[in-house]
Amino acid sequence: MQIIDLSRQDSIIGQYMAEMRDCDYQRNRLLFRNNITRVGEMMAYEISKTLSYERRDVKTPLGTASVSVPADEVILATIFRAGLPFHNGFLHVFDHAGNAFVSAYREYKDEGHTEVGIHVEYLATPSIDGKTLIIADPMLATGGSMELGYRAFLTRGTPKRIHVACVIAAPDGIEHVKHTFPDDKTTVWCAAIDPGMNEHKYIVPGFGDAGDLCYGGKI
Repeated sequence: MQIIDLSRQDSIIGQYMAEMRDCDYQRNRLLFRNNITRVGEMMAYEISKTLSYERRDVKTPLGTASVSVPADEVILATIFRAGLPFHNGFLHVFDHAGNAFVSAYREYKDEGHTEVGIHVEYLATPSIDGKTLIIADPMLATGGSMELGYRAFLTRGTPKRIHVACVIAAPDGIEHVKHTFPDDKTTVWCAAIDPGMNEHKYIVPGFGDAGDLCYGGKI
């Protein structure tokens, strides 16, 4: 399984990450959402380089041009709610892709908020059979919601190729994906890999709860 950490090479993504991590910038939800979307766009561009391509003749007003276009069918999948702006970034690039959605959210099982469970209750997806599946979720912390989302999508077929895309990952989440996703056809993409998690299973230093930062607090 290939793990690609985009922070290992300098790019404008570093500027977006600096703003998203900054407590002062985080007060502006629009800026935070826009930066999540921008990272999605740039990650989608990098993933586009791994697709299969075919030549196609296109008639122009002055003749015919031969261009290289993707031959793979792409399905963009995301996990509500934090994944929505990230998903939109991918959709700006893969505008012909199918779209899949699942709800998966953490439920604390104890008063100290140290034992975390994941609950799934909604699924909307086209067939993913034989297609390239991109699962975009900003945070890969424990990997639990990513696994359950993936298993929900598998009820609609078996993908040819899988890309797990996140903004920030923790080593535990990456290890969980390594043990639960097919090794021979999965690639994990991260804009950053942080050292670990705190007792509440939030990535540290991270940037906090992505859903809350995008859309406000929840009850």
